[in-house]
Amino acid sequence: MSTLRSAVPDLTETPRLPVVHEVAEHLQRTPRQLPTHYLYDRLGSTLFEAICHLPWYRIATVEQQLLATHARDIHAIAGPVGVVVELGPGSGEKLVTLLGARQRAALQVRLIDVSVEALEQASRALGAVPGLDVQLARATYEDGLAQLAHAPSVDQTLVVFLGSNIGNFDSADADRLLRAMRTAVGPGSSVLIGADLVKPEAELLLAYDDPLGVTAAFNRNLLVRLNRELGADFDLGGFAHRAVWNAGASRVEMHLVSLRRQHVCLPSAALELTFEAGESIWTERSYKYTAGQLRDMLARAGFGVAAQWERDGFALTLATPSRPATTSDQPTHDH
Repeated sequence: MSTLRSAVPDLTETPRLPVVHEVAEHLQRTPRQLPTHYLYDRLGSTLFEAICHLPWYRIATVEQQLLATHARDIHAIAGPVGVVVELGPGSGEKLVTLLGARQRAALQVRLIDVSVEALEQASRALGAVPGLDVQLARATYEDGLAQLAHAPSVDQTLVVFLGSNIGNFDSADADRLLRAMRTAVGPGSSVLIGADLVKPEAELLLAYDDPLGVTAAFNRNLLVRLNRELGADFDLGGFAHRAVWNAGASRVEMHLVSLRRQHVCLPSAALELTFEAGESIWTERSYKYTAGQLRDMLARAGFGVAAQWERDGFALTLATPSRPATTSDQPTHDH
């Protein structure tokens, strides 16, 4: 059986901004927004796992098939990896599939996520895999990678970023995150990126606005969380889920649209908001790529593509450092 420990400090105990201030600041932007990571409380994480089983949302299914088919190839190219770091592990099922073909019996696994629920679920799945030393880090991806960079391993490292999570970052932030990965890994290490590819608009919209309404519930649960944790008074019946394809930006956007003119109060932030009918809160973005765009993104961060596999509009890309990390690769922060 695996051993489990939280060896990396909980970096979210002292966040850059208190949650209430971050939420208030986003809600006062134009357009109004909410940070995507707040979608993933316990109920939100459960709803997202249900989304991954829907026939219209094929990212998880296709990625699992790619991993099952190419796990041995990934390990053969990556070499004798001693440490696997996964950003945003979800249920842990895909990492279990990947590690089933590993070359070394003993392996250290580090899971990084801001969601306690995701870490708990993934650690349970990995607990059944023998020979693993599983470490949990409740942290942002950037902070978790910074910890890895400050305590480099003597073993080769494989950083795993699946589920098209890279698509939740705009271009500048995606580049910054990939540079943080480059800074965190040493020579001989690798990164494995899973990304959704551009496909017909109707297919994309079905994936983000399913006929069963699971994605709508996932989106509106964000308001449930704000009401529960921040004392807000959002009327759930006053907001509808909407998914749109922004072709110019190559992304699917999720919004919560006000169905009427209404007032919302966040007493913890001393904030009162007025929503007009049709006004929306932008809650999630999911960028879609071409295979070439993925290679270009990795090249900008200092990686060269070692292998790329495509299936049913999804791509797995394995990359290795193409040059030493430099000062320009250090992650930067917006002010």
